[in-house]
Amino acid sequence: MARTWVALLRGINVGGKNKLPMKELAAIFGEAGCSAVRTYIASGNVLFGASADLAARLPAVVAKKIAARFELEVPVVVRGSDELAALVRDNPFLAAGADPATLAVMFLADKPTAQKLATLDAGRSVPDEYIVRGRDIYLRLRNGFAETKLTNAYFDSKLATVSTARNWRTVLKLNELSQP
Repeated sequence: MARTWVALLRGINVGGKNKLPMKELAAIFGEAGCSAVRTYIASGNVLFGASADLAARLPAVVAKKIAARFELEVPVVVRGSDELAALVRDNPFLAAGADPATLAVMFLADKPTAQKLATLDAGRSVPDEYIVRGRDIYLRLRNGFAETKLTNAYFDSKLATVSTARNWRTVLKLNELSQP
């Protein structure tokens, strides 16, 4: 049974490098067997319909096709519409009254182990804060993405996974677009 999913690609069409036309990206998802494929803003957000089995295989399939066609190494993380809805509903920083403009989410490809989580440094980028829940890291970046030390590289190295981040406004829009 097809349900709605969101693929989050890291480093696409940002800063004038890693250009990947969204029309061609959507075509890759269609070729992989996805339905109702559409992109949201030119930064690697793809909404699509697929079975759970297909969605689980897509990160590897899509990354391989992008590498073959565009010679780009692009990490791909997938979340279901139900996961996005729960993530939005359960943001601990919003519950604490944080300014939504300071919020973001780091989406992890894999759930980190307790041992890996223990290697994180809560004081790494004061006054920035983070809370890890499952395969997601809620971020409160008081000085913005450009100033934080809570980066993809930091979390990827400490947690032995791949991540990609979205600001809260984009997370809200992706959630809205993915709901039935």
